[in-house]
Amino acid sequence: MSGRSQGRTRFPASVYRHGTEPDPRFSLANERTFLAWIRTSLALLAAGVALEGLALPLQPQLRLAASIVLVVLGMAAPVQAWRGWARDERAMRRGEPLASPALAAPLTAGTGLAGVLVLLGLLLR
Repeated sequence: MSGRSQGRTRFPASVYRHGTEPDPRFSLANERTFLAWIRTSLALLAAGVALEGLALPLQPQLRLAASIVLVVLGMAAPVQAWRGWARDERAMRRGEPLASPALAAPLTAGTGLAGVLVLLGLLLR
């Protein structure tokens, strides 16, 4: 069976129906990046839940705000994982350059914001 006909049966077809099979090393590296984003998501979710669940000695409103920021970021990271994986896989199959992660800047800024909220919560308790 040719690579093009296999692409019609693989999920997601929106990725695999384009171009030709890239070197498997590149596809596997793309998959590892996807999994790294998923691990990041789990860490952000765990941090947000733990921050509020452990009732650390922080100013309560700032602790809650930091927790919410971390949980929202944890929910955004899988979106980045999926969209980034699909976009990069399509680009590799077409021989196009890879784009930067679309949500990297918001995730970075949000993580920094959560850190500032925790720091303020410590200082204002």
